[in-house]
Amino acid sequence: MTGMKKIIALLLGITMIMSFAACAKETSVSMTSGTVSETTEVSEEPYDFMYQKYADMTPEEIAACLTVEQKAAQMVQPIQYKIADDQDAMRNNCYGTIYADEGMLTAEEWRTLSDGYQKEAVESDAGIPYLLAQDDVHGVGYCINAVYFPHNIGQGAANDEELAYQAGLITAEETRMCHMVWNLYPCVAQSSDPRWGRNYECYSSDLETIERLSTAYTRGLIDGGAIACAKHYFGDGNVSYGTGEKSDYPRLIDRGDAQLSEAEINGLLKVYQAQIDAGVQTIMVSYSSLNGVKMHENGEYIWKLKNEMGFEGFVVSDSMAIENTSPATYEEQVVSAINCGIDMLMEGKRYEEAKKIIADAAGSGKITEERINDAVTRIIRVKKDAGLFDDPFGEKMTFSYGDVGSPEARAVAEQLVEKSLVLLKNENGILPLKEGTKVYITGPASDNAQAQCGGWTMGWIKSREKDIQGVTTILGAFQRYSADYGIEVITDPAQAEEADVVILCVGEQAYAEWHGDTADLELCGSCGFGGNKRTIKEVNELGKPTVTCIIAGRQVIINDEDIDSWDSVVMCYLPGSEGKGISDVLCGCADFTGRLPEPWYGSVDQIGTANCAFERGYGLSYGDGFTPRTEPAA
Repeated sequence: MTGMKKIIALLLGITMIMSFAACAKETSVSMTSGTVSETTEVSEEPYDFMYQKYADMTPEEIAACLTVEQKAAQMVQPIQYKIADDQDAMRNNCYGTIYADEGMLTAEEWRTLSDGYQKEAVESDAGIPYLLAQDDVHGVGYCINAVYFPHNIGQGAANDEELAYQAGLITAEETRMCHMVWNLYPCVAQSSDPRWGRNYECYSSDLETIERLSTAYTRGLIDGGAIACAKHYFGDGNVSYGTGEKSDYPRLIDRGDAQLSEAEINGLLKVYQAQIDAGVQTIMVSYSSLNGVKMHENGEYIWKLKNEMGFEGFVVSDSMAIENTSPATYEEQVVSAINCGIDMLMEGKRYEEAKKIIADAAGSGKITEERINDAVTRIIRVKKDAGLFDDPFGEKMTFSYGDVGSPEARAVAEQLVEKSLVLLKNENGILPLKEGTKVYITGPASDNAQAQCGGWTMGWIKSREKDIQGVTTILGAFQRYSADYGIEVITDPAQAEEADVVILCVGEQAYAEWHGDTADLELCGSCGFGGNKRTIKEVNELGKPTVTCIIAGRQVIINDEDIDSWDSVVMCYLPGSEGKGISDVLCGCADFTGRLPEPWYGSVDQIGTANCAFERGYGLSYGDGFTPRTEPAA
């Protein structure tokens, strides 16, 4: 094996030398005047930009044309708000990618922003087109009026591979409309403790379910023309409670330590192997530790991706994650990360410093030329396969829909909402709601787009505004289609006594990452709405038949007295933009087909044990004899 590696390294070196020679012989082009150097041969076909010449070259040949400083620039990722303050930074450095971060922009505004940096990139001396990356967690969450799908946990409850594929396909379409072709998703973490703030990013506690749904989504992204990123490699969902990283925030569980056996490790690796086999182009390393070793310095498993699992894309770090690894200095952390097999560093704030360290380390031998070339070749290959050297400004892109948020795309998201709903309880024939019913709708989650969409939507932790353009809330859907359903909607508490049925919408506030870590996991606990307890009390005092809808990123602990007092309970998870999917099912336009993607614990003491309130796979339906009514047109 060692001999084979030496042969491969030798061949790679020869290829690079030949490529460099070829590059040196070809025309050198001025970006401003189009003149050529007197010391080089004149090309028969002059190029306006370097990327046009690169289009006919292999990734190895392109890499051989770059200086070590230009290669180092390809290996770092600034964050957009920092580089925006650094005038001409992209033109002077041609960074490999930019992280778009948060934003509340239209698709047109995203295109303008992206193309501005692309113009600087292709006009730079290196001339390599760049990638704009973003966490499009459940649709293009920072694009106004885009479609926001149910978060992964809801998709796990739906357990529909075709709809997962369609979600990927539509997300790719809307991503490309924004000229942000690199989506830092899917998250393929295994849910093992719902107290984790990223639990809603998990499809399930079952690895087979995660593998099926995540690869279907990835295939959708790729077939739709986007670049996918499986994350977080690996064990991020398996960390132990109480081990959360304390570097800059007192986390309870996020970024903690996963104590795993070899069999458990192999089970998680199988999910990543499926992603690789599906064609995933990038993989992001986890903040977390594996058996005490930070994954960002776990070279054994990072190199396994390339040497044993056949991964040909590039490996990217998580945001500023290398700064929490064990080496004593930042220089040593950068060198360690690259030598451990990470190809691109998401060093949003220290990108220029990281670039210089990489270039200097290449000169001193702390990072070998072979390693630098491997990283840059992988990055360029992904860009080339994505068509960036043929069409860096997306001028040749074609789309199935005219704009983001199309009716066709929303119809797919609505269907996914319908299939994600889990009916936990339905006594006294309350559901489906019958024609002629007067329905009082109340609760802090009833008309709350911010809660319905959760994190990563118009903001990292939550939207800056309660109302989000393009989002139909639960209450909004009932009001808009009440005539079609044949029901009367009441919202005034003074008229609540007139209602036949109460729909009580409670749940969790929006959160992301460690901001959702919780010690209690209770519906009326630290992450629950402050109004949950009060509204539950008010509804119980009404004494009306009650349907409770829970809008939350995980299966929360419910007080026994409360659940006993409710006639029906529906787990809605975080449904996204299409609240009509909920109203349609409650009014009998479709049956309940969602099933719990993980155990529903009745107390925190049950977590990690065989005991639970409801087992994974539990869920009721309307039963024999149910005939769906006609669904109102959206």
